[in-house]
Amino acid sequence: MPTRSQLAKSERIHRRTGRTFYLATRMFPRRIRHATYVLYAFFRVADDVVDTTETMANSAQRERLEQIRAAVLGRADTDEPVLLATRELIRKHDIEDAEVDRFIDAMISDIDPEPYESRAELDSYMRGSAVAVAHMMLDVMKAPDPGRAKPHATALAEAFQLTNFLRDVREDIRDYGRVYLPGETREAFGVTVSQLENGAADTGFRRAMQVELARTEERYRKGVAGIRHLPEDTQFAVLVSAVLYADYHRAIVAQDYDVLSERPSLSTWRKLSLLAKTRFYWALSGDPVAVFDRVATIEPADHVEIDSLSPATSPIQ
Repeated sequence: MPTRSQLAKSERIHRRTGRTFYLATRMFPRRIRHATYVLYAFFRVADDVVDTTETMANSAQRERLEQIRAAVLGRADTDEPVLLATRELIRKHDIEDAEVDRFIDAMISDIDPEPYESRAELDSYMRGSAVAVAHMMLDVMKAPDPGRAKPHATALAEAFQLTNFLRDVREDIRDYGRVYLPGETREAFGVTVSQLENGAADTGFRRAMQVELARTEERYRKGVAGIRHLPEDTQFAVLVSAVLYADYHRAIVAQDYDVLSERPSLSTWRKLSLLAKTRFYWALSGDPVAVFDRVATIEPADHVEIDSLSPATSPIQ
């Protein structure tokens, strides 16, 4: 088991860098909550290697990520508390080395990024980042039927990451030179990389955002539908995570889809209000889909016909 000091350090990292998810993590039973602190801290330690505005040679970033990989997989010595705790967690829960490898490889791909030109490319990236994380969490939760739970966990993980991409368009390109808005969508609505760099949120950009939000919301619905396949004592926390992250879509719409001028955010009051509503309706029904439909603020599933939407037919004025 991770030591008390290792858990404390992991929780501090989680609380400081993942405030929205930290609130939901607090809803897990202790057996899952402590493990989540460790995993999140590990993900952040690796992610921070590439999510830095400090001057660091690409070769040094790659070397550091390879050191992290070797440490958590038990192939090299380390005295770093988070990496030691992660190594123990991987052993205890029989997490596959391949999932760790996929995650580290995804981080390496962020070192020298190119704009993603297709959704297939973006999905491949997410398989190594968000989806690998979800699969590790399933191992920790001990889902009774992993085969049934995994496709839904995959969809929900992708939804979370896509929401982050849509919320952080400005920061990703300004601070890290990354473009996660797929080239297919950019081309369809006349959005250029230069436009994103200049922060110009015109009608085409707003339409592109609408389409990507709708696609992401499809994944939320598939993901939430599978929460019932998780252990009962974990379902509420995962549902809270979905409600909180989906609420960024409301914030984006409230800004008229302009995430280039201001990064959408959720106030502490808003998060606590959503938590209280989710708890209330959860107590009434215990049905993840019904509660999500009642509390989450994303639009109905059929509010946009994604495949037929074009610059000429978009309802945004």
